[in-house]
Order: sequence, then C-alpha cells, then structure tokens
Amino acid sequence: MWLELICGLIIYLLFRCFFYDDDVAEVETTDSRALFSVADRLEKLHGGKVYIGLRIPDADTGSRQNIDMVLVTKGEVVVISVQNLSGFVSIDADGSWVCMGKKRHKTERHPDPVAETKRQVAILESYLEQRGAALPEGYLSCRVICPNPNFRTIRSNCFSSEVITYDQWIQLKPELESTFSGWIKGVFRSEKKEMQESIHQNLNFILRTAPVWDRLELKGNKNLLGEFLEFKGKQDDIQALKNIRRSKVSRLIIQKSSMFGLAHSNLQVLYSPRDYRSEGTSASECKEVTVRSSTEALFRPQNSTEVRKFKLSAIISMSLSA
Repeated sequence: MWLELICGLIIYLLFRCFFYDDDVAEVETTDSRALFSVADRLEKLHGGKVYIGLRIPDADTGSRQNIDMVLVTKGEVVVISVQNLSGFVSIDADGSWVCMGKKRHKTERHPDPVAETKRQVAILESYLEQRGAALPEGYLSCRVICPNPNFRTIRSNCFSSEVITYDQWIQLKPELESTFSGWIKGVFRSEKKEMQESIHQNLNFILRTAPVWDRLELKGNKNLLGEFLEFKGKQDDIQALKNIRRSKVSRLIIQKSSMFGLAHSNLQVLYSPRDYRSEGTSASECKEVTVRSSTEALFRPQNSTEVRKFKLSAIISMSLSA
C-alpha cells in the first residue's frame, strides 16, 4: 500500500512539474482574452492591421495614454475601446455607464467610455503628427465594442452610434461591409479614396514602433499585457540571458529541449536582434541560449501593482516594447 502511495505521489509531482503550471492556472486573463479575440476578428473582417495595448505619450499630461487597440486599413484609422462588461448596462445622466451584474446584483460604475475614447483619438492624432503622419480630416475615428455575451443594454437607444453592443458585434460579417458601416458610420466610407501607399506604410511603421505594453503568451491560450521586469534563477542562467534586454530584443520564443534530465529539464530561448526596419527577422538571425526550466520571468500585469513570477516553462513567447 505504501509503495502504491509513493508511486502515485511521484507520478502526481511529475505531472505537475511537466504538464501543469500553477502560475498560469491562477492568472485571470478574461479581459485580455476579449481584447485579443476582438483584434483577431477585426483583422479577419476588414483585412487591416490591429495594434494592441498601445501606450501613447500625452504631451498635455506628460504621461502615457493607454489605448486598447488601433485598427488601420488603407482608408481609416479607428481607435477602439473594448468594454468586456457582463450584466445589464445603462447610461447615467453624466454619461457614465452603470453595470448591474446578473449574479449577486453587484453594481459597478464606469466613466463614459465613448468620451474617453474620443480623448484618446485626439492624443493619437497629435502623436502621429509629431512623427510626421498628418492624416486628412475624418480619417481618425473611435468605437467602443462590447464583446461579452452577457452584455445587455437598458434603453439601448441611449447609447451613441460609436457603441457596438454584443448583439451588433456577433452579426458583423466580412461580406456585409455595408451593414458594418451602418453601425459604424464614417469608419469605412465608400466614397473616400484609399490612402496613398507611402502614407499607409508610414502610418503602420509609426504604430509598429510606438510604445506598447509588453506581452506574454502563456500556455493554455492565454495572453497577458504588462511590463517585463527581469529574469530570476541560477546565476549561470541569468548570465546566459544577459543579452535579452528590451533595447536589443523585441521578441523571444521558449522551446523545450529535453523533457527529462538527471537534475533539470532544459529550455531553449530563441531571440533575435530588434529591427525597426521590418516586422520580423529571419530565422538565420535568431540566437539561442539554454537555461533551466525553473528560471522565472518577473512580470507586472497591466492595471496591477502586483508583480507575478512565471516559470519560463509556462511561457510560449514574450514581446518587449522598446
């Protein structure tokens, strides 16, 4: 009996070590999942490029303005706020949104997301002008998307045309661009000419190199935005990772090199030099280091003061802002 218990314990520990990660399981990424899901669907719907998690410098406040995402097509630039609210939502007299949850009747109040997103448009426009991309009047607009299936409106006629409710969101189809334009008038105007290719390329270059949140891609199809701080682990592992700094590296990929070993399983960390001239680098430019799977990355999630530790074995890739 004792032998069976010991064998069972060993199997359980091996399972947790190699197939289960507490640091990933405990991460709540509901809002992040909604963010990336919306971005993915927008690109499929309109064939444009979506930039997620921007931190645009605001000259008036001297700080950075967080923007959920910016959709760029050859005809429009759209600042999008994703409101992953669940429950019955109404609009108060001051424009704020009041959300009553379906469970526990918990009520939350949110500042007017439409007014906030319009302010983000002005900040982004100023930033683009400073970097040499003055857009024609009307090219920049904003929308607020509510992708949560449990989102319900109270007096839906009170919501402005910039708001896309869940019912409207699920009806959007690639082949029905005119329907989408009906809800988001001004976003994809058929009468507008396409932006000149040079302007379009310049715009994408600016947004591709704009400040953004760092991004962790975790096992279990989880993405997390925030700030990478440093690596923690054995001294020789930290030494091997010394060249992975945001000033030199834009992205790294974690791969398992051996599942079982005498002492530790190892991981291959692939990284390539940061290159602002293109979106990526070739495989031949990638460099590789081997570290223990117990090595950790310290990461502070967006809108949180808590610093989280993630084993590299739980990470698929990490993107670093310059």
